Amino acid sequence: MKTHHILIVEDEAITRTKLAGYFESEGYQVSAVGSAKEMREVLSREDIRMLLLDINLPDESGLLLAREVRAQSNMGIVLVTGKTDDIDRIVGLEIGADDYVTKPFNPRELLARVTNLLRRIHTVNDAPVQHKSIYHFDNLVLDASRRLLLGRDEEEIKLTRAEFELLLVFMTHPGQVLNRDRLLSQVTHRSWDPNDRTIDVLIMRLRRKIERDYKQPILFATVHGEGYLFSGLDEHKGS
Repeated sequence: MKTHHILIVEDEAITRTKLAGYFESEGYQVSAVGSAKEMREVLSREDIRMLLLDINLPDESGLLLAREVRAQSNMGIVLVTGKTDDIDRIVGLEIGADDYVTKPFNPRELLARVTNLLRRIHTVNDAPVQHKSIYHFDNLVLDASRRLLLGRDEEEIKLTRAEFELLLVFMTHPGQVLNRDRLLSQVTHRSWDPNDRTIDVLIMRLRRKIERDYKQPILFATVHGEGYLFSGLDEHKGS
């Protein structure tokens, strides 16, 4: 696990150097840059498994960069910022970031988050699927073994890792009310507190991608005070 290559994108030289040194001392391979341009150069030539991305870069928005990276890669993305505004945090999750930390942060805590995230990514990507592989619902098809969702027009619906993980939990527990804590334990996001909206944001994204009318959801029902319930599974087959 500690041979994974981490890319740190941080415009503050002192913070960048400290972070790079800390992760290198823990055995990780580290590249550290200070701009969006340099980030793209590293991504074009290196096999990066984890991106630590400062939202406030001098040349481009870190949020837009995160969206760009997520559209092209399934690597882990942790956003770093000095802001405490919940809006940035929620937007970061909406565009597919896996975690979010604010400055000042404890390097040891950040290390633990990165290590746990890499472990979960490895488990999701490499572990054999232990459940039924094909699920049919509302004229959509989820091929869990290939992590592929086909829409009603038979075109692929792109899912982030967290969206796929959450959808799979619902597929394997149809008709059951699942609370937020249980759902959160099944997805890659690890940064949360009692007021966290991670699951609500993911449900909203799934509704927009999957429901026939996301403003009047039928598949993903909110059970007020309890959690969410998935209905509409037609059949599942395969192994």
